Amino acid sequence: MNGAERRATAGLATIFGLRMLGLFLILPVFALYGPQLDGATPALIGLAIGAYGLTQAILQIPFGMLSDRIGRRPVIVFGLLIFAVGSGVAAEAETIHGVILGRALQGCGAIAAAVMALAADLTRDRQRTKAMALIGISVGAAFMIALVAGPAIAGQAGLGGVFWTTAGFALLAVALLYGLVPAGGEPTFRPEVNARAGGLPVVLRNPDLLRLDLGVLVLHLILTASFVVLPVVLESRLGIAGDDHWMVYIPVLVLSVLGMGVMISIGERRRILHRLLAVVAVIVIAADLVLAGFSHSLPAFLLGLWLFFVGFNTLEASLPSLLTRFAPEGLRGTALGVYSTAQFLGAFLGGVLGGAIQGAYGTAAVFIFCALAAGVWLLAAVGLSAPASYREAATTEAETT
Repeated sequence: MNGAERRATAGLATIFGLRMLGLFLILPVFALYGPQLDGATPALIGLAIGAYGLTQAILQIPFGMLSDRIGRRPVIVFGLLIFAVGSGVAAEAETIHGVILGRALQGCGAIAAAVMALAADLTRDRQRTKAMALIGISVGAAFMIALVAGPAIAGQAGLGGVFWTTAGFALLAVALLYGLVPAGGEPTFRPEVNARAGGLPVVLRNPDLLRLDLGVLVLHLILTASFVVLPVVLESRLGIAGDDHWMVYIPVLVLSVLGMGVMISIGERRRILHRLLAVVAVIVIAADLVLAGFSHSLPAFLLGLWLFFVGFNTLEASLPSLLTRFAPEGLRGTALGVYSTAQFLGAFLGGVLGGAIQGAYGTAAVFIFCALAAGVWLLAAVGLSAPASYREAATTEAETT
């Protein structure tokens, strides 16, 4: 990467990470503090958690399309400010219904598509997977930090303090957008390009884009469903107290980055990243089968968890990178809006289905369900085409030799 690409990637990864940290901080504490709110029931607590993902899924496409028209930065700032307002509403709420409203408002700041589109705008094609990988790593880092920081903040300042902290992160992200991310690089909206491309319908008719959308939906369905039961396995089967779970997650996540780096390096160097997606799907299937059958053994559990994070981090980095290469000219934000909608819809479905399956059939059934979902993605990944940039590079090399 050149200097501008490094600055852009670092700034946008930090912004994305702060945004996701604001989401993740509430996960390890809401089940403990939520029942203290007036009118709280288990169903409403679940709705308070899921409301965010639902509004995110609804608004990613409109925000992505808007970023193609008016630019990425205005959309990102607007979304971050909405997120801050929603955090404030949730922080001041004394009833579960007020928190639900705040969480829904947080989700209305649907900036994921605009952030990833801006990262793609500011990086060259060969450097784009690195940028997406760093953004993906920032999400994983935010999740790990939240497992430690969430309970600490809630213990000192209560649930309201957690939400005010997320509001502060959103405002800090606005400052970083203008202070760290280089200006320029954004697309100019050209009506003739969008009219020719057909807008949203052409994105929805592109089979390669749809395969990638299915991939991220399945990926986040598996992630959310897995974390419905992973804490239960750690505590009830392996005897690790809840406060110590981060000691398992963080080392495994860090080591998984090495596996991700090897996979992506091979894929980009040999221009076979689109083919490695099927291999990664097999890795995820193997991980879930290990977790389903050997969760009573700590070494086996750690192996399964490491394989899962290798697969997850590789897909989290490579899917959006490939998507930006398949997206039609002038419709990158729209394509990423559909992609982000699928991502948050997967998270919403994963929470609902993971909880239902666990209640009916136990924790092993959740991992088996995740393996089956990864199998569906494997069938779709096999048919993915090579990006045009890969084909052009291969043609150029053939002509020079």
